[in-house]
Order: sequence, then structure tokens, then C-alpha cells
Amino acid sequence: KDFINDETVELMAPYLELDEFNAVVARNASRAAEGLCTWCRAMADYHEASKIVKPKLEALRVAEARLRDAERDLGRAEMRLRACQDVLAGLQADFDKQIATKRAIEENAANTKKRMEQATALISGLAGERERWNNDSEEFANIKTRLVGDVARACAFVAYCGPFNQDFRDYLVGVRLFADLRDRQIPMSHSLDLTSFLVDIGTIGDWNLEGLPTDPLSVQNGILVTRSSRYPLLIDPQGQAINWICNHEEQRMPSFGTTSFNQPRFREHLEYCMAEGKACIVTGVEEELDPMITSVLEKQVVVKAKAKYISISGKMCDFVDDFMLYMCTRLANPHFSPEDQSKCTIVDFTVTQKGLEEQLLGRVIQKEQRSLEEMLKNVLEDVTGNTKALIQLDQLLLERLSENTGNLLDDEELIVVLADTKSKATDVKEKLNAAADMRKNINEKREQYRPVATRGSVLYFSIVDMSNVNCMYQTSLDQFQMQFDKSMDIAEKASLPSKRVTNIIESMTYVVYRYINRGLYERDKTSFKLIILFKLLLTAGKLDPKCVSLFLRGGGALNINQVPSKTVSWASNEAWLNVHQLAITMPQFSTLAEDLERSENAWSGWYNENEPEKSPLPGMESQIANEEEIIGNFNRLLVVRCLREDRTLLAVNDFIRKADFIEVNGAKQPVMGVRYVEPVADTADSLLKEMDYYTPIIFLLSAGADPTDSIETLARRKRRGVECVSMGEGQDVVAQRAITQATSVGSWVLLQNCHLGLDFMVTLEDLLVKLKSPDSGCSVDFRLFLTTDPHPQFPIGLLQMSTKVTNEPPKGLKAGLQRSYTVIIDQDRIDRIETPTWRVLLFALCFTHSVVQERRKFGPLGWCVPYEFNDGDLNATITFLEKHLEHTTLSWSTLQYMVGEVQYGGRITDDLDRRLFVAYTEAWLSPVTLTPNFSFNPENPLSRMPNNFTYKISDYQEIDDYFSYIQKFPEADPPEVLGLHPNADLTFRFKEVNQLLDTILETQPKQSGAVSGGKTREEVVLAKCDELMGIIPADYIEDQYEEAIAGMGGYEVPLNIFLFQEVQRLQMAIEKVRNTLVVVMQAIKGEVVVTSEIMDSINAVFDARVPKLWLYSPAGDELSWLAPNLGIWYGSLLMRDEQYRGWLKSGRPHSFWITGFFNPQGFMTAVQQEITRAHKHENWALDSVVLHAEVTDIDSADAVRAPPKEGVYVNGLYMDGAAWSSKENSITESMPKKLFAALPIMLVSAVTKATKKSMTGDYGPYGGYDCPVYKYPVRTDKYLIFIAHLPSRDRRPLHWILRGVALLCTTN
Repeated sequence: KDFINDETVELMAPYLELDEFNAVVARNASRAAEGLCTWCRAMADYHEASKIVKPKLEALRVAEARLRDAERDLGRAEMRLRACQDVLAGLQADFDKQIATKRAIEENAANTKKRMEQATALISGLAGERERWNNDSEEFANIKTRLVGDVARACAFVAYCGPFNQDFRDYLVGVRLFADLRDRQIPMSHSLDLTSFLVDIGTIGDWNLEGLPTDPLSVQNGILVTRSSRYPLLIDPQGQAINWICNHEEQRMPSFGTTSFNQPRFREHLEYCMAEGKACIVTGVEEELDPMITSVLEKQVVVKAKAKYISISGKMCDFVDDFMLYMCTRLANPHFSPEDQSKCTIVDFTVTQKGLEEQLLGRVIQKEQRSLEEMLKNVLEDVTGNTKALIQLDQLLLERLSENTGNLLDDEELIVVLADTKSKATDVKEKLNAAADMRKNINEKREQYRPVATRGSVLYFSIVDMSNVNCMYQTSLDQFQMQFDKSMDIAEKASLPSKRVTNIIESMTYVVYRYINRGLYERDKTSFKLIILFKLLLTAGKLDPKCVSLFLRGGGALNINQVPSKTVSWASNEAWLNVHQLAITMPQFSTLAEDLERSENAWSGWYNENEPEKSPLPGMESQIANEEEIIGNFNRLLVVRCLREDRTLLAVNDFIRKADFIEVNGAKQPVMGVRYVEPVADTADSLLKEMDYYTPIIFLLSAGADPTDSIETLARRKRRGVECVSMGEGQDVVAQRAITQATSVGSWVLLQNCHLGLDFMVTLEDLLVKLKSPDSGCSVDFRLFLTTDPHPQFPIGLLQMSTKVTNEPPKGLKAGLQRSYTVIIDQDRIDRIETPTWRVLLFALCFTHSVVQERRKFGPLGWCVPYEFNDGDLNATITFLEKHLEHTTLSWSTLQYMVGEVQYGGRITDDLDRRLFVAYTEAWLSPVTLTPNFSFNPENPLSRMPNNFTYKISDYQEIDDYFSYIQKFPEADPPEVLGLHPNADLTFRFKEVNQLLDTILETQPKQSGAVSGGKTREEVVLAKCDELMGIIPADYIEDQYEEAIAGMGGYEVPLNIFLFQEVQRLQMAIEKVRNTLVVVMQAIKGEVVVTSEIMDSINAVFDARVPKLWLYSPAGDELSWLAPNLGIWYGSLLMRDEQYRGWLKSGRPHSFWITGFFNPQGFMTAVQQEITRAHKHENWALDSVVLHAEVTDIDSADAVRAPPKEGVYVNGLYMDGAAWSSKENSITESMPKKLFAALPIMLVSAVTKATKKSMTGDYGPYGGYDCPVYKYPVRTDKYLIFIAHLPSRDRRPLHWILRGVALLCTTN
């Protein structure tokens, strides 16, 4: 295009001027023509434009060439200028250097003289620190090397050790972490003191002055609270942490004080504290944290510009770094979720026994030697202040030395500070030395009162242990300290400190016992006394923990098949196991088993004594006499517990009665004594004297007792109004209104059944706290009473601020009749019908009512189900009798039916219990009742009645005469009056003893530690698990046992189906046992995480109890079989395995051990099916067939030579409440002191119902007794196997019904 010239354009001009020469026209020809036309016109236009642009481009090129020449000349000129300037700068620099050198020489001359003077002063000032600093300098390299490991241990301590007690913290840091770092070859200090590593002594002194206890655990807790990066969650059942925190954060506490998650304005409180940098203290935390504070706990801080925010429930709230959050719970053993635990630092502030001892010592001195305690307090304050001053002076000096960047000799102020520091340090050291001497003298005087503090600490922790027995047994440290102070007030004065200490200990022990005792149920009172006594003896070093463990567990961990065979026939298997465990544990009884055999006659006589606990031990009295009295008494108690367990409770009371004094460090200290076993009672007046307007009384209810009447009577005598509110749905408003009104006018309020209004109880706790305030306006005459059943959700705070009193119905026939003739029957009721029949039957009904209530104490022997017969049942029955006698003649059948089937029978759910009650009505509500010689005494008593008393019905017209007659009743009623065998008293005593031992066992510590023979708890469990793993049966292989069953006829045979099911169940049990043992051993070795189930299993194995995992499935169904201890359960496992393997290998046994069946009811059904099929030709149907049982004359399974022609032989049955006479082939009375009688082999077959009715077998003149057969001593329909009709030749069946006779598959 650049080569087109004018000539070419001129040639094209004619064409370009044509109108038709355009792109539109050309397109009609072709697209190529269109493009060519467009290009031609464009080239013509380009040519015309280039004629204008080309001359200008030429001019541009010429101008640019001239510019380049000018710039080249300019560069040469600038280079010449720079060379001149450089020469000038060099000359100036040389000049300045020479001047500076001159000045430096002049200044150096002046400074050298000055430094010489300062150096002299510095050397003189630091001369005293030279040696220490030289040593520190040499040690610094080692410290620096070990710092990594030490910091790692300190970090692990702060991060992980908060929830644990002192021993486990020491174990984690000093053993586990030390070993781990050593294995990793990380340098560290061998004896690291974490306390001094993480905090200085001055800070600890400040904490102590603020209320933090001085024991090591509390100091560690202070470190955890102040050093952790997460907000602390404090486990504070005694309230010590909250007291310290409130004092520690006093300057940063908000005006509203503490808050709680239940506080309606909690969010506002939290926002205020966050925005102002205050300390937010949240009290009353339960086991769940409010989700609203999750973002705060996780510190989800959002930074915008220079401000910080945290989102709370969607709202951005200001956040200041100085903000601090503390959370406190009163629960002693809370269970927080893992998520909550990871968000905060859990710190266990539960007071330790040693820590409480120090606090109580200060409390004693404050009361007994106030000036001494004030002097000690002043000394401690001086020591803390002087120690902090010394540390600050040292830090100031080191700070000045380290911050000095130049020559030390140039710092004139440092020389002045050094001289001042040295002068003050010398003065402070002198004061510290003087304070140390004074503190030593004060402590020597204080130690005289330490036994009081030690006793108080033991008592308090005994009280704490009782909270593990019942959730309502909660006592605060403040309540205890009030009793502690009270005991010092009432203790007899003495001039000698030692005598005064003895007096205080004696009064304190009894005052605290009485205060706690009235709030315990009767079944737990002896346990509490024994817990105190054991703790006192353990603390004094008189007993070893293994002795207490032996008393509680006996031989429960041993297996009867793995100990030497029993050599004395009169001892039970349990007693024989106890003897061997006693011989293993106690060296002085190592030959007891041999002694029993050598002196069998003497020991047998002792065993059969009515009061063996008071009889001399054969061949052991001289040994016991040589021991300290209380130790000898304890050893006697052990022997009684092992051989005559039924007398243990009586022996315990005797042990407590004789425990007057113990010798500790050469001084005698009172322990317990006679008054601790005497019955005591608190009157309503005495309780009222201890009340005030902000301390309510909580009555813990029990069946058949209600304190309402006594409270209303007391109110009338005191001329006070009392408003009763029965709690329940919608009653919160009524209760609140009643309390509000009563606080203003000074009346009383009774809130009944508070367990039905737990939400209001939380509100009530806060209300009572407000009433305590002086400006609450509450009348000082206001009193609040509460009644409640035990409930795990009852507020702990309310329990800990209340006085607790149990309210139980009276025990015994005498007390029961007195109550009936006081509460239900009055003179007016006696006079309503003026006939002897009315008065006699009235007394008979009251007596029957007392009997059926008293019978409950015998457990399943008394009633299969413990019914709560109460005054309402008796009142309704008396009302019916009154109306019946008024309107018609007496109908005995009607009276018996209404009493046995309707009034009382309406409560009864078990058919055999109904049969029992009907038997009472037949015996005592019949025409013979109206005869003059009628009495409730048995016709032929087996034992003598107390004082030969006759329980008869006397016809009196005045109620006072009835009271006089009732007062003559014996204090202890013989079981025969209730229709039971005298041995039933042994059953009751066994029940009480087992309850006592189980109660104390629940209070035993579960943490690790040496317990027996130097072994730790975990080592004992590990050894036991290893032992059990060695004898566990092999697994059942399904193919193998199915093949064996097929060889016995296959699954067409009902008993083969039963065997298949039983083997499957046993295999499940074996697998569960093996898996549990393996996991427990792995958990102890640290190979798996310890879950709550594993922990329960560890505790069970240690306590010789059966792990729950072996007994029940996760759904709560029975997985295996019930047993009282581990040894019996595991022995049963081996025996069951032996029976099933013998059955599979050799065919059906000649006699079946029925105790070893999971489903004995299924076994009986299978027997019925087989017999029904055998009589198929006779048209027998399963629905028309019933079981038939006959007791044979074969004594043992080994004597059975062949199976029966029809039916099965079963063995392993025991008769409870009676015995079997093979000679007479009849039920007979039990032998004395023999609770269970082994039954000979029983033949169980089946007959048709018609045949059963027509059978007139030799059952005696009165007909047979329908004897229930139970799987366990727990007599419920769930464990009822079948009913066996047994002969009764000497007694009517009604006699055995009242005896509660039954057959049991196991006596345990």
C-alpha cells in the first residue's frame, strides 16, 4: 500500500466516482467483488492521508537525533561536577574525624577517673552476693538444660491434673510423666517441686491470707486456677473455693456479687463482667453447663479495629482481656460431659483430711487460745510481707543489672539502689529469722490441741462417707463447724491443756454423733458408728486397712472348690471360706482352720452358743489378753463375723460399747462407749430449740410414718399457726404464698412430700439465703418444716442448710399397738359399740395390723413383696367392722373376706402373700378368737416366750387399761408370735448384717493405693483377674454341641431343645466374663480407656462382688444368675459348665442339678412336654397336664444309680422355714440355728389335672402343703418355678403358710 502513487490513484478515479461502485452493488455480483470494491476505496483514502503524515514523520526523526546529541553533552558535564564534590567531602570528613578524636581523648580521661570510683563502690556493694551468684552461674547451665523437661511436666500438671486428688497428681507427675520423659531421654529435674516452680512463696502467702487453705493440695489448686489458660470449673462441696475466690477477686467483683445459671439476669451479668473486665463467679453449677457460655469458654474472640467482641446467643458483646470466669459446683463427684471438660479446667477443691485438720486446729486455737492464734496470724502476715519485700528487692537489683545495656560503672543510680537493697535485705532477713523462731514456739503450743483437730477431721470425713449411702445424708462443712464449736462450748473446763483436750474430744464425738444420728434411717445408724470407729482406729494406726477389708468382704473372693476341704461338719461353706480368708490375711489366725479341727468339740460348743460374742474363744483368750484391749476386741469381732455371721451386729454393738479409750502417742483419747449403743430420741421441743427462721427441718419419710400430727400438736402447744401445703403439680404458687405470708406474720409452714415439687425446692434454697439477710424483713418467729422421700435430684444446697430428721414408724408389736391405740383408737371409738365382741375384735385387728407390719423385717421369708400397710388400712377395716356389727350379726366369713381380700388384700399383688394374709384371718379372726382362753401364742412353742408372757386379748372398757396391758409386752417379740420359726430371727439378723456390711462397703475409698500386703488396689484386681482367667471354662463350639445333641435324639426331644438353649446362654456368659476380664486387665495396664463400666467392674472385683456386666444385659435383663459374692458366682459357673459338658458327653444325668439352670421354668415345661408325648396314645394334652413332685429317700445325686421310669430326678433344693423328715416323709420343724435344710432328691413328673384331683396320696391327716419352689430366695413370681404338694403329718398346712415355708434352688 505504501507503493501506490498518484498516477495509480488517478487511473482509479473514474471508477471511484461512479455511484454504482460501492460495496452494496458489488455484493450482488459476489462476496469477492464486494471485498475488492471496499479495498480499492480504502487504498485511495490511505494514499490521500499519507501525503499529509509522511512529511511530519521525517521531521520527527530529525528532532530526535538532535536531542540525543544534547543529552550526551549534559552527561559529560555532570560527571565533572561529581568528581569535584567528592574531593570536597573527603576533605571535610578528615577534618571532623580529627576533631572527634580530640574530644574523645578528653572525655575518656575524665570518665576513667569516675569509673575507678564507681567500680570501688560496686565491688563493695556486690561482695555479699558474689558467692551465691557464682553458684547460680554454675547451676544456670544445668537448669537451662533441664528446663525443657521441667516445663513439660509443669504444663502437663496444669493441663491434666486438676480433677485428681493429691496422691494421683503425685503419681501422674512424679511417676508416669517422669518415666515417659526419661524413656524419651529428655533432660529434667529428678526432684521437681512444682509449687515452687510455678509460684513464689510470697504469692502463696497472699492466697493463704485470702482464705486459701495452707495444705499442699489447696496451694496446687490455687496454681491451677491462676495459671490455666482455660476458665476454671471448681468442684467445691465444702465451699472453701468460693470463699477464697471471692476474697481473691474482691477488687474486681461486680456489685451484684455471685450469679448462677438459674439467675434470670445471668446473661446481663455475664455481659457486664465481660465489658468491664470484672470477675464473674457462677455458683450452683450442676452437671451441665449453660450452652450460652460455650463461646466464652472457647474464647471465640472477634477483633474489630481496636475492640474485642464475643458473640453470646447471636449478640456481639464487648470483651476485655481482664475478664475472668469462675464456675463452682457443690456436687462432690459430678459427671461432666467430655465436651464440657475440654472447654474448662476442672479443679477438685474437695477438702482433704490433713487440710481440714489444719483448719480445725486454727479454729480450736482461735477459741481456746485466741491471743496465740492472733499472734500466729500477725507473724504469718509479717513473714509474707517481708518475704515478698525480699523477693522484690532481689528482683529490682537483678532487673537493674540485666536491663543495663552499657557499662555498669556508668550507672550511678544502680550504685545507690544496690546500697539501699543491701541495707533492706539485711533488715528483712533478721525479721524473717525472728519470725521463724516465734512461729516455732507458737506451733509447739498449738500442737497440744492437734488431737482435737484430728478427731474433728475424722468425724467430718465419716459424715461425708455417709453421703455415699443415701443421697439425703448431706452435711455442709459449715454445719459441722457449728457442732465443732458447740462441743468446745459445752466441754468441761480444765486448767491442764491435756485434760481440756480430752474433754473436748469426748464432747465433740458425742455431739456430732447425735447431730448426724437423728438424720439417719435406723438401718444406717450402726453403720455410721462403725465407720467412725474404724476411721479413728485407722488414723491412730491401730488397724490396718486390710483388717477392715477382711471384716467387710470375708471370704467372698474365694471359691469353695479351690480351698482345702471342710474338716468340720457344723460350719457352713461361707464360714469355712471366711476362716481361710482370715488365716490368709491375719498372721495371728494362720492356724485357725487346723485349730477348728484339733479342738472341734470346743469350737462346736462355742459355735452353738446363744451368745457366742460374749463367750471365750477356745484356745485364743490368752493371745487376745496380751493384745491392746481394743485390738483384742476387734479380733474377737472378726472371729464372730467369720463363723457366726448372724451375731455380727450384736458383736459390733459390743465392740462399740467396749471401745472407751485408745492410746495415741502415749495419751489416752476417748473413742465411744456405752452411751453410743443406748437408744436415743429427739423430742419435737428439742428440735424446735435448734431451729431459726432461715434453717428449716427436713423430715426424711419412711413407710407408715408421717410427722404432720406431731408438728401440728407442737404448733398448738406453742400457740403458733401452721399452714400445711402438700406439694405436687401446681402447688408451687400455693407454697410460695404460704411462705411469704408466714415470714411476715411469724407463723409456721409445713411443706409435705417435697420430692414431688423439686423445681420449687431450688427456688426455696435461694429464698432461704435471702431470708438470712438482715434487711429481708422476715419475722424471727417464722419456722419452716419439710417432709420428703429420698430423691437423687433433691437440691444439695437445701439439704446442707437444713437440719435433717428421720421419721420412722415404731418397731415391734408393743410400739405398733401403742401407736394404734394412740392415733386410731380413742375412748370414744371403744365406747361406740358396748359389746365384748367389738372390743376383742378391735384388739385382734390392731394386733394383726402390727404383726403384718413387723413381718416385713424378715424379708422374703415374711412377705414376698414388702407391702406398705399403713394406718389407713387399719382404720378402714375397723370402720367396716363397726358398720358390720351395727347393722347385722357377725359373719366370720364376711369379716375374713373383707379384711384378707379387700381392705388389706387390695394392696397385695402376690397370690402366695394373699394366701398368707388369709391364713392370718383364719387363725385370728374366727370364732375361737372370742373364747376366754384364746391367745396369739403358738400351741406348742419351740422356744420360751420372753418372761413366759402370753399374748392374749383382754377385754377392757377403758383405753388406759389397754395402755397398761400393752406396756407389759416384751421389748423383743419372738418370731413364733408372728407365726414364724425361731430361726427367722437368724434370717433377720443375717439381713441386718448384710445390710450393715454393704453399707460400709459403699463408703470405702475407690482410688488407687496400697490396701493389702503392700499391693495397690489395681495390683489386687489384676492378680484376681489373672487367677480367674486361668480357670475360665473353654468356649462351646456350636457345631460340636449340635452334633452331640443330634446324637441324643435331636431337637425333637424337648429336653434337648432346653439343653441347646442353656448351652447358648452359658456360652454368652463365658464370653462376657472373658471379655470383661481381658478389658479390665488392659485398662489397669493403661492399654484401653477406662469407661464407667470398666471402673464398676474393677470396683466389683476388688470388693469380691459380681460385676454388673456379668449379671445383666444393657437392657436390664438377667444375663446369668444372681450371687452374693464373686467366689460363689464363679464357683457356680464352673459347676454349671461341668453339668452341661457331662450332659453333652455322656447323655442325660440321672439327676439334674436344678440350681444350675438359667431357665428352670423352661426345664419343667420340657419335662411336661416329654411326659405328655409319652402318653400321646392316652390323648394327653399339654394344657391338661400339671407337675407332680415326690420327695424320695435318696439323699444325694451321687446315690442315684438310674433315672426314673418317667419324669426326672432333681437335686440342689433347700427348704426355707422348715425341714424335711425322711423318716416320716413329711415337712417338719427346722433344726435350731439351721436356716436351710437340704432336701433329698425330688422326683418331678406330670399327671393330668383330673388325676391330680383324684390322687389321695399319703399327705397326712390334714392334707398336703402347697410349697412354692423358687429359683432364688427373692420370692417373686419372676422366680417362681412351680408348686410342689408336700406331705404334712403333724401340722396343718396353715401352720406352714404362716412359717413362710418354701423350696429354694440356692440359699444365697
